[in-house]
Amino acid sequence: MSKTSIYGLTFDQLAAWLLERGHRKFRALQVWDWLYIKRVTDFSQMEDVHPDALRQLDEHFSIRTLTEHVKQESIDGTVKFLFRLPDGNLIETVLMRQKYGLAVCVTTQVGCNIGCSFCASGLLSKSRDLSSGEIVGQIMQVQLYLDQMGKGEAVSHIVVMGIGEPFDNFENMVDFLLIIKNQKGLNIAGRHITVSTSGLADKIIEFADRNLQVNLAISLHAPNNELRSRIMKINRAIPIEKLMHALDYYVEKTKRRTTLEYILLRDVNDQQEHALELAKLIVGYGPLVNVNLIPYNPVDEHSQYQRSDRETVRAFFDTLKKQGVSVSTRLEQGTDIDAACGQLRSKQIKASALG
Repeated sequence: MSKTSIYGLTFDQLAAWLLERGHRKFRALQVWDWLYIKRVTDFSQMEDVHPDALRQLDEHFSIRTLTEHVKQESIDGTVKFLFRLPDGNLIETVLMRQKYGLAVCVTTQVGCNIGCSFCASGLLSKSRDLSSGEIVGQIMQVQLYLDQMGKGEAVSHIVVMGIGEPFDNFENMVDFLLIIKNQKGLNIAGRHITVSTSGLADKIIEFADRNLQVNLAISLHAPNNELRSRIMKINRAIPIEKLMHALDYYVEKTKRRTTLEYILLRDVNDQQEHALELAKLIVGYGPLVNVNLIPYNPVDEHSQYQRSDRETVRAFFDTLKKQGVSVSTRLEQGTDIDAACGQLRSKQIKASALG
């Protein structure tokens, strides 16, 4: 019988599982503490847990299901991990050192079917969803790396922006959020967690209804349907009007500030008319919607796209600002390693195929 990751159980699910096998609720508290506070890597290390409970847990679950395949370290402190899953698939996870803390970008799917024409993640189609345990496992692997460094550092922020579309793996992604937010464990505050979507409107509405109290980022990248459909094929199924309706619902329901991600592509979506059109689309939201301008990380397979120059980025920024739009520019990190999401995985798979 193949074992699943125990990291995939929410606290309530773990308590229910143990209760069904004759154990009291405090056993769940013990196990949870060993997993997320003491961060053991084997059930035998859980010294005060009853042997019967340990035997049953070990029969059904694994703790470490990810293994490090490749690690790249940038001069700016960014660390990109390529983890191997038990079935041999590879996924990317990134540790970023920010002024406000240590952020980890996690992957939710093996490959991606959204098919954005500029993105390295979609170079390899989706083969499966990750389990909630495989998503949590990425955080734990990075935290164990930090523990080994011996500096007392801890992951403080999470961005769900790695390979895949998180809202296409909705329930596993929600369980992941419940696990990492749990105050008895990792206790990562909702305001320090951001989930990104390419624009699955129905799931944005459901996300609002779940009231998870985390941040939402929507990949927009174009101010009109014609252009967005050209660079993001999802727009053919979910046009901007439907996406903005979902954004209306989300903002009204949650009252939380939402980010619109906008990658600037030279001579494609970075002109003044695009900035004015974007401002017209969102100016009514005021401070509740922020546009995050993102420098493009070139990908060999998408050579039709180039990075906008600094003057163009500044002009785009200034135009939005003058139109009353809340706007920011993303700080670049990891530019001396495989910066684009999915790039390292794609290179490793190609190398294996050739080798």
